[in-house]
Amino acid sequence: MSVTTPTTAAGTTRTYPSLRAAWVPLAALCLAFFVEMVDNTLLTIALPTIGRDLGSGTTALQWVTGAYSLTFGGLLLTAGSAADRLGRRRVLLVGLVSFGLISLSVVWVHTAGELIAVRAALGLCAAAMAPITNSLVFRLFEDEALRMRAMTVMIVVGMSGFVLGPLLGGTALAHVRWEWLLVVNAPIALLAHLGVRLGVPADRREDLTDDVLDLPGAVLSIVSMGAACYAATSGVQRGWLSPVTVGCVLLAVLAVVAFVRHERRTASPMLDLRLFSDGTVRGAAIAQVGTSIAMASVMFGLILHFQYAYGWSPVGAGLANLPLIATMVLAAPVSTALASRLGHRVACLIGAGLLAGSLLGLSWGVSHGYVAVAACMVVMTLGLRTVMTICAVALVGAVPENRTSLAAAMNDTAQEVGTSIGTAVVGTLIAVLVTTTLPAGRWSAALVASFFHGERITYAVLAVVVGAVAALGARSLSDSRSTEDAH
Repeated sequence: MSVTTPTTAAGTTRTYPSLRAAWVPLAALCLAFFVEMVDNTLLTIALPTIGRDLGSGTTALQWVTGAYSLTFGGLLLTAGSAADRLGRRRVLLVGLVSFGLISLSVVWVHTAGELIAVRAALGLCAAAMAPITNSLVFRLFEDEALRMRAMTVMIVVGMSGFVLGPLLGGTALAHVRWEWLLVVNAPIALLAHLGVRLGVPADRREDLTDDVLDLPGAVLSIVSMGAACYAATSGVQRGWLSPVTVGCVLLAVLAVVAFVRHERRTASPMLDLRLFSDGTVRGAAIAQVGTSIAMASVMFGLILHFQYAYGWSPVGAGLANLPLIATMVLAAPVSTALASRLGHRVACLIGAGLLAGSLLGLSWGVSHGYVAVAACMVVMTLGLRTVMTICAVALVGAVPENRTSLAAAMNDTAQEVGTSIGTAVVGTLIAVLVTTTLPAGRWSAALVASFFHGERITYAVLAVVVGAVAALGARSLSDSRSTEDAH
């Protein structure tokens, strides 16, 4: 395997001159990001099989998937902050080793509780990996155009993993036991570990911060994100006025207030809140919340739409999502051209318009067949790609060099918040407008008609919410045209 040694730019930062020259570290970081994202949805398709094998009930099965997202979302900021202090490459390598070994431990799982513990531990490792993979990709290149192209590759890979999880899982289950869906993480993590060691430059002390780790801030951020994520899950399952849901919401609010007060007063804050005085940082984070509301709500809603309303198999439902990935791959020049010609602010405003327009289109298209739905998915993906790529590059580029992992963690946290909101909104509206219990087997014509009616209202509401949030964030961005030299 030929490895291109990174060059030294301006005598300070070692970088690569092209994506081709950086193929080893770029492929390794993409592998790491892919396995993090695919694990979000990979086991969803295997839940009935897992329930039979482990003798677990519905609540336990919900936690098989929920435990991963809960620890992942709750620890993102903490992991990003730690990486900026301890070393990004070092933390990523430890995270990859841990992810692989914990994935192998599934062969000794005999109860649902043990599997939930494994999933929670994997979520912790993924939180240590996600912001660092994005931060290191950004730092592999000095040229802004290369940074944007590399970040685009990462977003495509991550979204592909998220979308393809059920399809890959369903296909694998036809040939192997469900445990192999996690065991396969180990060789992937090993390959990524080797690629990072070979191609990613070692951490340099001057690129890191010497601030002490803000442990109280870390605890408060974990509590606030964890309680908020659990509140979204509990709201869909138990109702938004249930004692558990209300208690989690209050705990999340109190933890956020305490976190803000602490970060303003401590000498070495985990998250320097002064960063949000920069319009680019603030706007990019807000816009990313909007993109994830759109992506999560459509993913959640269309999984139900294809499998229940259409009666398609899990594999068929997974294949039906391919327009998302195809557009993400084939529309590479769109976001770059918009940013280079119009600037970040206008390009993201156009992206916000595409997101809102696609959701409005879905409110009509869900009752007009798959072609109409697929067309709306294509338009939505154009908007997602434009806003997500520009905002990720703008956010990481707007912070000091020794805070890039934290900035990437902020980007991922904003997306996790949006994902929780999108899933909660769709789940709640469908429960209110259609049914609180999804029946097994093919739905009756009356229930399908009711579901289509609920979807029309849901996507119309989301069009307003997503358009407003994404546009609000986009308006705070600068007129930077950092990709004008892209080739």
